Amino acid sequence: MRDIKELTRGDLALWFEEHNMRAFRAKQVFKWIYLRQAETFDEMTDLAKDARKLLKEHFYIARLEIESTEISSDGTEKLLFKLIDGNYIEAVIIPQKDHFTLCISSQAGCAQGCKFCLTAKGGFVRNLTAGEIISQVRDARKHMLMRDTSKYTVTWDDTEEIACDDDVNENGLSSGHIANIVFMGMGEPLANYDAVVKALDTLTDTDFGLKFSPRRVTISTCGLVPEIRRLCMDTDANLAISLNATEDATRSMLMPINRKYPIKELLETCRSYKLKTRDKITFEYILIKGVNDSDEDAKRLVRMLGPIKSKMNIIPFNPHEKSEFQRPAPDEISRFVQILLDRQVTAIVRKSRGVDISAACGQLRAKKSVEG
Repeated sequence: MRDIKELTRGDLALWFEEHNMRAFRAKQVFKWIYLRQAETFDEMTDLAKDARKLLKEHFYIARLEIESTEISSDGTEKLLFKLIDGNYIEAVIIPQKDHFTLCISSQAGCAQGCKFCLTAKGGFVRNLTAGEIISQVRDARKHMLMRDTSKYTVTWDDTEEIACDDDVNENGLSSGHIANIVFMGMGEPLANYDAVVKALDTLTDTDFGLKFSPRRVTISTCGLVPEIRRLCMDTDANLAISLNATEDATRSMLMPINRKYPIKELLETCRSYKLKTRDKITFEYILIKGVNDSDEDAKRLVRMLGPIKSKMNIIPFNPHEKSEFQRPAPDEISRFVQILLDRQVTAIVRKSRGVDISAACGQLRAKKSVEG
């Protein structure tokens, strides 16, 4: 028996054919699972009884268990999911002006060892399956349909750059729905490449899957160069690079991956990355007091990114108890960003979300480990 969400629609169509049934049944099944949130095959009343019986003999429809949630005063909600083997992963629902962005995990833990990241402190457990990646989105969507949103007030940041489609799906979701998916939760997505790409097939199945346009999905990586080169051939999802330094010594201290794929090689790969006409690579830069926030760092960023179609997300460090790093003062953040803007670099400061809850990657999982 296996979770049916491990199969793409093409996989399921082939499976039906191999069992002497018509391939279009895959469309019906996908519609029930992803658009109607079916819990069992018995609910799929437009399938013949023999088809439902066969499905029950070979598959199940898995849900992740929501172990706990935390809701911030700004509307950010952290979900701690319990996997079938007892491990934990996190997802974050982030309110935007008229929709939500969902930040999801690709691994239980992380092996990259980035010095500023709490997830790294907990170590690496395992890769998630494609079904577990998809489940975070499907189950978060159901959670949002069921929750009481009247218990907090959402305030909006007018600098938010992500717009919302006006489509309405079969569940009646429109202005309050999850419009964007970002692989920026626990784990390095490109270190779990095959499962992530397979999950994207269902996430971006705009007919019978979860109906996300590839332009509404972003994959953030610490810089696995060979996988970045593959990514543009395998998906149209957006690419985000976690850069965080302008010279190798600092980046290698912060991010061990830089010792294998230094900044020059990473940027050369980004320059050759095949983008659609209107697309840009997003570079994420966690601004850390006294580490990478100097005027010289800002000026180097301008020179480094000049040849690349790019935009900058400046992310002031979100302190946690297991890090010695500090967040720069507001005037220091403004000064850094202004240097970029004065030199025509597209840059925004990403507003910290959920600072009054365990919203930094790994915090809620770490808390559960201590309690457990």
